[in-house]
Parts: sequence; C-alpha cells; structure tokens
Amino acid sequence: MSTYAPRRKDIVRNWHVIDADSQVLGRLATVAARLLQGKHRPQYAPYLDTGDHVVIVNAARVRMTGRKETRKLYRRHSGYLGGLRSERAGVVRRNHPERLVESAVRGMLPKTKLGKAMYRKLKVYAGPEHPHAAQKPSPCEVS
Repeated sequence: MSTYAPRRKDIVRNWHVIDADSQVLGRLATVAARLLQGKHRPQYAPYLDTGDHVVIVNAARVRMTGRKETRKLYRRHSGYLGGLRSERAGVVRRNHPERLVESAVRGMLPKTKLGKAMYRKLKVYAGPEHPHAAQKPSPCEVS
C-alpha cells in the first residue's frame, strides 16, 4: 500500500470568515494560520499549499490581553540608514487596525516562499463589511 500524496490539481480551496469582535488576538491568529496552512484537512502536506482563504472582519475590535496595548512595539524599517520606525500597539490600532491581525498571523506562518503564498490568501478588514460575499465564505468560530 503506497502513501497518499496530494497533487496541486486535487486541492479544493474553501473560504472562511472569522469575526474578530472581542476575540483575543493570539487565539484568533492561531485559528487563521491553521486554516491558511491547511492543517485542518486530512490531505495536509507540509510541502504543498493545501490551505483555504480566510477573511477576518472587525479587526479594529480585537482584544489584546495584559498591557500589550501600551507596551507592545511594532517595528518596520524603510531600508535606509536611520529608517527604523516603532509604534505602540495602541497607535497601530488607531491608525491601521488590520495590521495588528496581519502581523500576528504572518508570524505564525512559515518563513518561506510557501508561507508567503499562504499569507496572500488572508484578507483582513477593520469593519464588519467585506467584498468577498460572492465566494460564500463559511463562518468559523474561535474557541
């Protein structure tokens, strides 16, 4: 009996929508990363992108535990000398609330070309509306 190996043409991608309203950021990110990687499927293979598309709404209302709102730093670099910029989580939430969720999910994905392909299937929106209703996403619960 030979081992089953999934092929790229056999992969069927589903769409999931997650409501981030009053959800803890880390727990939300682990659920999204698991769906993006395809680890919830029986035909998961670590060398193929078998994951689904994930839409996260209400990213502005995600919850951060402890004192992360005032103490956690988000850094980015422009590539130029002296181009390092740091912002607190509260400032990031005020200006770009979807970046909180995006960076948490990105940190939980593989740091390879495959991880970048998985990350491209993530769509994050600050409010409750999203333009992906035509794909008929199924609601996903965060436990």
